[in-house]
Amino acid sequence: MLQKKLRKLQARAGDAKMDLHDLAEDLAVNWTEIKAVAFEIFAELDAAKEQLAALENSQ
Repeated sequence: MLQKKLRKLQARAGDAKMDLHDLAEDLAVNWTEIKAVAFEIFAELDAAKEQLAALENSQ
């Protein structure tokens, strides 16, 4: 179940990467949104990876 969540978060991270790319193209207009987009998804992804590592280490 956690691995499925991790895969979904990795997909969302890929989407966020594309969103960041799109924001960078309009940097003069949307530069304040870049940090929010990046931190939200990658924080969730890092947390899920830590949970998975903890689960694997406890087995």
